[in-house]
Amino acid sequence: MSHEEQVLFSAVDALLEQIAQDPLPPPAERKRLREAAGLSQDQVAKALKSRRESVGNWESGRSEPRPPKRAAYARLLEGLAARYPEEAAAPAEEAVEPAEPDEVVEPAEVAETEPAAPAAVEPATPRPADPVPVPRTSEGNASPYEHGPLAVVDVEGGDVFAYCVGGLVLDVPAKSLPALVEWTLGEARLGAERLHPSGQDADPLLVLTEAACERFGLPVRLSREEGLAGRLPEDHKVLKQLARAEWKLTRRGFGPWARIYRPARGARRSCVQLCVPAWHALDVRHWNGASQLPPAELVRLLGTYASRVMTPRGSTAVTGLELMTSLHPPTRASAPDADGKRHSERNPGSLGSEPVECAPCEAPDGHPLLADLPRFHQRGPAEMLFEEAYDWARPLTDDECLKRHLVGIDVNLAFGAAANGAVVGLEAPVHVDSPVFDPALPGSWLVDLSHVDPSHVVIGKQWRRLDGDLLPSPFTPKGDRPEGPAWYATPTVAYAVELGYEVAPVEAWVRPANGRYLDGWYKRLRDAYVATMADLGVGEGLAPDAFLAAMEGYRDRDPQLAVVLSAIKATVKGGIGKLRERPRGGGWRPGKPWPALSRPTWRPDIRAAVISRARINMHRKMVRMAAATGQYPVAVLSDCAVYASDGPSPLDFLPYRDGKPLPGGFRLGVSPGMVKHEGSQTTLWAEAVREEYGPELNLARYIKDGAVTAKDDGE
Repeated sequence: MSHEEQVLFSAVDALLEQIAQDPLPPPAERKRLREAAGLSQDQVAKALKSRRESVGNWESGRSEPRPPKRAAYARLLEGLAARYPEEAAAPAEEAVEPAEPDEVVEPAEVAETEPAAPAAVEPATPRPADPVPVPRTSEGNASPYEHGPLAVVDVEGGDVFAYCVGGLVLDVPAKSLPALVEWTLGEARLGAERLHPSGQDADPLLVLTEAACERFGLPVRLSREEGLAGRLPEDHKVLKQLARAEWKLTRRGFGPWARIYRPARGARRSCVQLCVPAWHALDVRHWNGASQLPPAELVRLLGTYASRVMTPRGSTAVTGLELMTSLHPPTRASAPDADGKRHSERNPGSLGSEPVECAPCEAPDGHPLLADLPRFHQRGPAEMLFEEAYDWARPLTDDECLKRHLVGIDVNLAFGAAANGAVVGLEAPVHVDSPVFDPALPGSWLVDLSHVDPSHVVIGKQWRRLDGDLLPSPFTPKGDRPEGPAWYATPTVAYAVELGYEVAPVEAWVRPANGRYLDGWYKRLRDAYVATMADLGVGEGLAPDAFLAAMEGYRDRDPQLAVVLSAIKATVKGGIGKLRERPRGGGWRPGKPWPALSRPTWRPDIRAAVISRARINMHRKMVRMAAATGQYPVAVLSDCAVYASDGPSPLDFLPYRDGKPLPGGFRLGVSPGMVKHEGSQTTLWAEAVREEYGPELNLARYIKDGAVTAKDDGE
């Protein structure tokens, strides 16, 4: 055969490989033939220059080989079928062989043999059918999201792979970013079910590794100018590719968290979200080390978070806010009208689809409502609602200096626990002059609480005398006693009434339309937190000593789940903080609106109510502790309180009797609202650091590891 003929025959063979569409044996038969020949998945993958995971997916039916590997795989199976016909395999079916160590395990098998294995994260809720444009399997009854909510896209050996939850790895045929988006919506079967019947399904999330960024024409690192802008320039070649393919970007453009979509057609959404860890999409404060994980480990971490909280929509703060909306969609379908048609109407219990104006006292500095104030005007307590968490400390008494240790206890998910049961306004506030205080009416009240004496309070319907100098005031973040009228959220004023004092508000901004908007939000995050702690070996219902023992080194038992735990906690705090998002760059000037004001979830009054409840909850426990034991905190920082103790354990000072805690006081445990051991230091350490950094140093800030620096102290 001449050289020219060889070239022609090679070209013809290549064409035959490309059009090879002969049906392959069923997936189960492919596996049987390989096992009958005594071949491992690794051996087959090496011969086909593929991956072991791909062979496993071919044998499970989750994916099909593509040319030119398809023709070679078909030839292998044909040869094996000739040597090991199906009839010859029948006698051997009686013997059950152990699975090969390198075999891909199906999720169903994992659920049957190892239900507690954290590597296989199952969805928290069942998945009903949905009209997302994703092809069904041949059986016609598979979930459109059978491959999970997200995938990590990586490139190895020139091939692109999508790592999905449960160990599944998909071959990605896309050669460009527009093609990747099309593949995701058309073939990947990624996404997640809606959290509310009137809500929307979660869009698929693709996490791009550095290799994937390079493959699809994206920079591995943003330039300094791009980093400052938070996005790629509009003339970037990838953005031009998307525009030519008629894909659009949201207003924030193509940044670390990008949303690529086409306008919805009816109920059908065509939207894919991208996450680029190399562009600092995963904040190291909350996703510590996640961006450096291999794809299989990263998808397990993010998949666990997605199944227990929701598919990430951006930072943990953004996700926390989006979770509120997903659990309480602003609209729903109405009942059929006379013509049998349904219309969109407000969903009861939601915040609606339009933003509402806040009260002037609730507006942060720079808000358009304050545009008429003189420049550099500093608003005082009588002009501005200032509900913040505790940051209070005091000198140690002589008796406390004789104790050997200082022990910090930290309230679990304090802001989440405070959100549970909180009654918040659902619409705009109404102004009232000289109102009668109603503890069931959410709002902001201008009232003088300077007459409330923290040393003389009602506890259990009885007046009790305490040392007021050793307790912070419940009405101010710094613990100082108020000096005159000030604006307070409803929970703060209600606590003054609870302590046994009368209140006479001067004016108020109240919200008659109200509800417990955050209850579902709290419950989902609470369940996520408790489930993750259980996976880390800290379950509910443990005795105090068993709980403290289980907490020792719990993060080291599974570092990835420990990162998930940090992200869940950050979702709670960030979601509450996002309710009063301040302007960030963009040429904003005081008195002008900023983008967050256009959201229905921009609600500083809800944030104030939650923080007020958290601070009051902390004070209530400290009062019960002081009344029962005569022990007072020496420092309080947000959800952490520090007490002097003869020993280094919380059990050395918490008043447990026969294993039962003080009613209404601090209680050790994993549930939100209960406390854990934050850290212990010696009394000598406290005296040394305060001598160096000043008597106002808040010891609660450093009780965990004892490390104090001038920078940390604000100097």
